[in-house]
Amino acid sequence: MTDTTPTPSPRFDTLPLDPKLLRAVADQGYATMTPIQAKAIPVVLEGRDVMGAAQTGTGKTAAFSIPLLQRMLKHENASASPARHPVRALVLAPTRELADQVANNVKAYSRHTQLRVACVFGGVDMKPQTLQLKGGVEVLIATPGRLLDHIEAKNCVLNQVEYVVLDEADRMLDIGFLPDLQRILSYLPKARQTLLFSATFSPEIKRLAQSYLQEPELVEVARPNATASTVEQRFFSVEDDDKRAAILHLLRQRQITQSIVFVNSKLGAARLARSFERDGLKTAALHGDKSQDERLKSLEAFKRGEVELLVATDVAARGLDIADLPAVFNFDVPFNAEDYVHRIGRTGRAGASGLAFTLVARSDARLVGEIEKLIKRKLELEPLQLEDDRPRRSERRDRDGAPEGRGEGRGDVRREERPRREREDRRDEAYSSAPVARSQPRTPYDPLFDKPYEASDRAEPPSWESASAGAPSASRGAAGAVGNIKPKRKVAALFGAKKPVTTES
Repeated sequence: MTDTTPTPSPRFDTLPLDPKLLRAVADQGYATMTPIQAKAIPVVLEGRDVMGAAQTGTGKTAAFSIPLLQRMLKHENASASPARHPVRALVLAPTRELADQVANNVKAYSRHTQLRVACVFGGVDMKPQTLQLKGGVEVLIATPGRLLDHIEAKNCVLNQVEYVVLDEADRMLDIGFLPDLQRILSYLPKARQTLLFSATFSPEIKRLAQSYLQEPELVEVARPNATASTVEQRFFSVEDDDKRAAILHLLRQRQITQSIVFVNSKLGAARLARSFERDGLKTAALHGDKSQDERLKSLEAFKRGEVELLVATDVAARGLDIADLPAVFNFDVPFNAEDYVHRIGRTGRAGASGLAFTLVARSDARLVGEIEKLIKRKLELEPLQLEDDRPRRSERRDRDGAPEGRGEGRGDVRREERPRREREDRRDEAYSSAPVARSQPRTPYDPLFDKPYEASDRAEPPSWESASAGAPSASRGAAGAVGNIKPKRKVAALFGAKKPVTTES
């Protein structure tokens, strides 16, 4: 007879860890290791390079930070001199939220030691970070852009780094992050231990990572790009105009008290959050246009239960650790299939159950197909029957809050404008959120003609400030003539108005 008794998870106290670390782990309530921790920690303790792949919420931060802290404790220094506390471990993360979360975990694990931990990221004043860095730091968690700012300002030196961690390595090695990453690695000693941890590793990323690691060991606890088995995934076929009503229906039907609603654009997130506020739900928006202080306040309010819905772009999809989150909604199907894995990974964490609802419009068929290819699973689209007494489409407000039918004859116009506005939202989101190499300046964008400025356009852009200038220069031709007309006349000239336009004196 075959023994089906599950193998017990290994305990932390079976590892060769310093009593200070074991005490900190016990303070966190950890007794047994997760699969990624059980496989990765012994390899890291041996000093080997590691590529670790595991689902989100499985304890990757502890898998790399605990063994590194153990190795650093062999040379722990209690001196107060900043020179005696150089940066020895560097953790790079792609987002501010993930960097802050990793820093909090590392501080918790090192609380009973003399090791100093600091976190630097953009969106906040550099002065407090500078003071902390110059006071001496052994473990530094950072986003690439802000770290380069501190390096250039000579606030930190990385020539004594012994350990490097790239968290969410698939994003870190994306083409947009690569130039900054290469600059940072050029400041580090070649003799170092390098760890890459992520939920997803494409074959291309694996090949790229090989150039940074020395004979790495690949540690995987689930097939690549798998979604957590604890998350119930449902896909509903819904028209674009019915998506908000669908979320309200599912919230009531499943009695969901808190959830994250993911959208693809910053403008869409702001508009949808305002719409849910009008529906009587306590809502906050989280996107790239929010300051770091606003984002942290929204997250803290959500964690305290003061906010019911957090409407977010993919800036929140990676790294957020929110305990006992019941559900996530994909209001928009993500453009990148891997972002789907990260989005639904916000729920069903640490063995808990979770719900993931994705609202699919007819135009989303290709994006759903990409998700099916990634997770190697056929997805079933279900119809969603909404309440019969819901407002008629012509009476419902659109995503920015204005009634579709307001004003005589305007309903059809607004319906025609919505697809264009959504395309602009997506373009703006992709343009402003995509990581851009510092050596490649952005191409100026001409909103008037819905295209990038041509070289000839950029040579002498229209100057509204020169509206009151004298007669146009003959060398500038028609463009110069337009540039010297007063603002109201200038608009008329651009659009070919035939009637003279009066201007205020």
